[in-house]
Amino acid sequence: MEAQQAWQKQKLLLWNQIEDSMLKSLPNAARGYEQKITIPEFTFLGVKDQPDFGHIVVWFYGNEKTIELKSLKHYLYQYRETIISYERCLDVMYKHLMNVYQPMRLRIEIEFRPRGGITSKLTVDSDWGHLGGSDKLWQHHH
Repeated sequence: MEAQQAWQKQKLLLWNQIEDSMLKSLPNAARGYEQKITIPEFTFLGVKDQPDFGHIVVWFYGNEKTIELKSLKHYLYQYRETIISYERCLDVMYKHLMNVYQPMRLRIEIEFRPRGGITSKLTVDSDWGHLGGSDKLWQHHH
């Protein structure tokens, strides 16, 4: 009973309260390379009091800056107490990474774990035409 009361006292966040200010960068010494970042245990609140889980893969093609991984980990911790839909989760993360790092290209894929026997995978790629890309690179991405 005490654990449940402690949980209820926790401050829950909404999607628009997720901060990108904790994302830090390093000078990119490896321009022209693909950096693949895997986050196998991403947690967030899909519905109040119901934790949700996902597996994230980020393909990052840095420009002047690259991702400082410890800051990415701390950034992702915010989601643990955030009520957010699958679609909004991907959208917020994409916009934050694009804004902070301004990469040549960014692709994010999140596979959300089964809930009620259903799993969902969402993808966004900065090369898609409607996001300002060329619509050429993503077609060859496997």
